Amino acid sequence: MANKEFKIPPVSFPAGIPAPNLPQRRVPNPPFQPNSSIPFMSFDIGSAAASTSSGPIYTGPIGGSGGGSANFEDEEPLLDELGIHPDQIWSKIRSVLNPFRVNHTIHKDSDLSGPILLYMSFCLFQLLAGKIQFGVILGWIVVSSIFLYVVFNMLAGRTGNLDLHTCTSVVGYCMLPVVIFSALSLFVPQGGVVAVAIAAVFVLWSTRASTGLIVSLTDGGDEHRGLVAYACFLIYSLFSLLVVF
Repeated sequence: MANKEFKIPPVSFPAGIPAPNLPQRRVPNPPFQPNSSIPFMSFDIGSAAASTSSGPIYTGPIGGSGGGSANFEDEEPLLDELGIHPDQIWSKIRSVLNPFRVNHTIHKDSDLSGPILLYMSFCLFQLLAGKIQFGVILGWIVVSSIFLYVVFNMLAGRTGNLDLHTCTSVVGYCMLPVVIFSALSLFVPQGGVVAVAIAAVFVLWSTRASTGLIVSLTDGGDEHRGLVAYACFLIYSLFSLLVVF
C-alpha cells in the first residue's frame, strides 16, 4: 500500500497580530543544589576525618579494673568458691568410721556437700541392686532431719541450740555405715537372718556416731542422750530396711 502524503499548509500570522503567549518551561534545578529558603548545613568530610584522627584512642583491656589485666593465678579454686572442701569432707568421713571416738570439733562447720555425696552413693548402690529409690531416699532424708531437729529442740527446750542445717549435716555424715551396708548387701542374700544381723550392726554404728555428735555439738544434750539415741535408731532403721527388703 502506498503511503499517502498529506500536505499541511504552514501557519502564518499577520504582521500586525502578535503571536500568542506560550507558557515558558522552567529550567529544573539539579538535586544537589539547596533551596535558598531552607537553611543548609554543610558537612566537610576532611575536617571530620582530621578531628577523628586527632582524638585519643583507648587501647586498654576491656572490662578490666584498675587498668591492669586479669590475673587468673590469684583466683580461688572452683570448689572453694562453691563451698566444697574435699579435705574437710574426707576428715569428717574418717571421724565417723570410729564410732567410739568421733571428733566433733571438725563437725562444727556443718556442710551439705558431704551428705549429698553419701546420699548419691547410697542411691547408686541401691540402683545396682535393682531398686530405683531416688525419690524415696530423698524424701526420707528430709523428713528424718526435720524429725530429729524437732525432737531434740522439744527435749532441750529453750537451751537447745541445734539448727536444721547442723542436724542435716550430722544425719548425712552418719549415713556412712548404712552406705557401706548397702554396698555389702550386693554380695549377701537379701531377706535372710544374716542380712538382718549385719543390718543391726551397722544401724547401731550409725546410731552411736550420730548421738555422740549431736550431744557434743549442742548444749544440754547429754541429759537426753537416751531419747536422742532412740530417735537416731529409728531413722537409720528405716534406711536399713530399704537395703534388706
